[in-house]
Amino acid sequence: MTHQSNWPASTKENLKKGFRIHLLVFLLATPALWLVWYLTDRTYMWPLWSTPAWGIGVLFHYLGAFVFRKPVNS
Repeated sequence: MTHQSNWPASTKENLKKGFRIHLLVFLLATPALWLVWYLTDRTYMWPLWSTPAWGIGVLFHYLGAFVFRKPVNS
């Protein structure tokens, strides 16, 4: 029995594009988070939690898209 999906197969270009979008959003949102922190209550540096955590997510996305990528049958 063969399972066929209506979803398009994931291609190398889609993986690269997805990573680039993720990186761009990270690079644009991180300074915005720090700006919000700076313009509001600066007693606790809460962006120190979100920035490295999101950075680790971007790192794993890179590894999944470029380093440990499975071959795609298209």
